[in-house]
Amino acid sequence: MDRKARICRDTKETKIQVEISLDGAGQADIDTGIGFFDHMLHGFARHGFFDLKAYAQGDIHVDDHHTIEDMGIVLGNALREAVGDKKGIRRFGSCILPMDEALVLCAVDLSGRPYFVMDGVDFCADNIGDMSTQMVREFFYAVSYSCAMNLHIKVISGHNDHHIAECIFKSFAKALDEAVTYDPRISDVLSTKGSL
Repeated sequence: MDRKARICRDTKETKIQVEISLDGAGQADIDTGIGFFDHMLHGFARHGFFDLKAYAQGDIHVDDHHTIEDMGIVLGNALREAVGDKKGIRRFGSCILPMDEALVLCAVDLSGRPYFVMDGVDFCADNIGDMSTQMVREFFYAVSYSCAMNLHIKVISGHNDHHIAECIFKSFAKALDEAVTYDPRISDVLSTKGSL
């Protein structure tokens, strides 16, 4: 099964293109016009072993909100399409990931029911490079609802904004990689309902 998707979204505020393969090698080609966000998406691809192409042209002369939020929407839609009917996958994934002083817990359920919780995030600065720290939450909210996943992120410790943000993206990648992994013990979908 070829678990890939390509999604485009074109509005008056942004033009977004995303291609993803869930069964990749962590190769990435990213250009959103927001350097730190590109760095985060590269980390997501590499640590989740997802092949990812993500391009954005947005109204970053206004700010980074529309570009990052819309990228979350498109990436979430691409993940939902790529994962398909979810037969044979683990469905749940979790990771506790350290990065220097930062420690982040991320848990994913590809349940088909969107829900998002983010706790313990207390950035010190308004921006990391050219990315607003407020947009970390907005990005993952958009991903979770567009993909229809239950996503919990909890920052356990950390005081360096760069480390905390990078830890969040990497822990999400590892949790999602576990959730989309096939398990030979699962022949249908992992649900008593029979579908997700």
